[in-house]
Order: sequence, then structure tokens, then C-alpha cells
Amino acid sequence: MTVLVTGGAGYIGSHMVLSLLEKNFDVVVLDNFSNSSNTSIRRVSEISGRRCELVAGDIRDKELVKKVLMEYEVSDVLHFAGLKAVGESVEKPIEYYENNVGGTLSLCEAMKEVGVKRLVFSSSATVYGDVEKMPIDEDTPTGNPSNPYGRSKLMVEEILKDLVISDSSWSIALLRYFNPVGAHVSGRIGEDPQGIPNNLVPYIAQVAVGRLDFLSIYGHDYPTKDGTGVRDYIHVSDLVEGHLAAMKKISESPGVGVWNLGTGRGVSVLEMIKAFEKTSGRKIPYRFVNRRKGDVAECWANPSKAESDLSWKAKRNICDMVKDTWNWQVKNPNGYS
Repeated sequence: MTVLVTGGAGYIGSHMVLSLLEKNFDVVVLDNFSNSSNTSIRRVSEISGRRCELVAGDIRDKELVKKVLMEYEVSDVLHFAGLKAVGESVEKPIEYYENNVGGTLSLCEAMKEVGVKRLVFSSSATVYGDVEKMPIDEDTPTGNPSNPYGRSKLMVEEILKDLVISDSSWSIALLRYFNPVGAHVSGRIGEDPQGIPNNLVPYIAQVAVGRLDFLSIYGHDYPTKDGTGVRDYIHVSDLVEGHLAAMKKISESPGVGVWNLGTGRGVSVLEMIKAFEKTSGRKIPYRFVNRRKGDVAECWANPSKAESDLSWKAKRNICDMVKDTWNWQVKNPNGYS
């Protein structure tokens, strides 16, 4: 059984590849390295003691994808490839639709032509938009995401649902992530954003290690417990385990399933800063700045459906997330470079 991991050199993808190798799957990675480093794959091989195949290329290249699927006799696809920054998507919507929607269309066309019909898609809680009632379960209406990133994810979800309606032999999992953070316990692979991080936790970590002077907090007048944004942070290792559970589920029956992957707990920006200061022993200087376009006030999951259907539940807490992030950052102050 060979698994194709698109975007497998990226943050979540590299942790996924490591877990698959440790569980004795054969793995092939397809990545264009637009926001990743092949160093992550080298380190994954060193940690696991096993190699994966690495193909440099883009999912929008349908003929390349077909070649990879056939050459390596792929049975399952885990689809992580795509652009992922909410703020950037507001500035560059066309790029996000081309990469995230267009790329998935090319991938699915290639899979269809080759006859590979099991797919786990990396979706996002942003598909729910600005929700008034928390927590968010899978029955919460979608259709009004607040930014192009979220809209691109929702478009892909609708495409994949239509695909299953047209051909019931497909088996697809739509996994709506909340906010992945943390790193592998070894500290050898982790999140390495380019430039100023778009996500809170790597931003805090880079300030703590001295790579950046201060943290910008985007908005302090939200209707939340302390005025800052509230999110459901989930450890990347828990997220990976959710994918393994979803892979098993869709291998047993065709159709499409939708699951939230989160902890069910909301943490504010200021609470996360305090947790990081306690773990690192470093003061995190910060400044309040204007809200970012596309951000919502609060967002956290009801993950009970995943627990019921997939026998999956997040096990790691905020202390684990911060500890593993800090371990990665201290050992790799400049990331993979």
C-alpha cells in the first residue's frame, strides 16, 4: 500500500510522512517547495530510519501526477498541497483559487484517469465563516467564509462532494482543521514559515528566540474574554493521528465524510502568550495593531463526531503544544535554513 502525500515536505505534511513511515506504509511525496524545504524530508528519513520517494513537482501538472500515481502504484492520496495564509489570500485571491482549487481539480482528474479513488483532503474551519454560536460542529452552516483562503477550501469541498455524487466508488474524507501548532517531540521537524509568520504560535516562538523583536497582535477589541482573538489550537501530532483514522475509515466504505479536527477548547492570543512565557522563561514583547482583514473573533470545535466515527480524540494540551514548539525553535532558531 503506497500513499501519495501532496505537499509532504511542508509543516503538516512532513509530520504525516513521518507517521506513515513509522507505521510501515510506503510513501511518495509530491511537493513544489514553494513554502517548504526538502530538509524536512531528509530529517524524516533520519528519524524513522526509512526512506520515502520524493518528487519535485506541482499538483497542477496533471501528467506528472498521473505518472507518479502509476509508477508507485498509489492506493491512497493525502492532499495537503496549497497556499494557506488567510491575510495573504485577501491580497492575492487569484493565486489562492488557482493553487487550491485549480490544483485539486488537476489532482482529481489524474486520480480519476488512473483509477485511484481514495482521498483525504486538508480542509479548514475557515469554511464556516464568522459563526455566532460556539462550539462549531459539522452541522454548522458553511457558505460564507470571511476570506479567499476559506472560500477556496469550501469550493474544493463542494467539488469533492459533487465528485462522489457522480461516482459513488470514490471514498473521500474532508477534514476541517482548526489551528495546528506544535512540532515533533524530537525537535527536528516543525513549522518554518517564510518571512513574518502568518500564524500566532510560530510568530511568538520567533520573538522568544530573538529572531523577531516583538509580536504584533491583530486587534484587541474583539467581543472575547480579553479582547483578543480566540482559537482552537491542536497539536500537529494529534492532527496526523486524525488523518490515519480517516484513512482507515474511508478504506472500509465509499462515500464522503466530514469531520472537525480540534480540541474543543478556545485559547486567546494573550493566554497563548502567557503559556509561552511560562514554558520558555522568556518575556514576549507585543504591540496591538489593527485587525487583519478576514479574521474572525473566535473559533473552536465540537470534535465529538470525529471521536464517535473515527475513534479519534486530541490528547495533547496547550502545555504540550508550547513545549514542543519551543523545543523545535531553540534547536532550529533559523528554521531549516
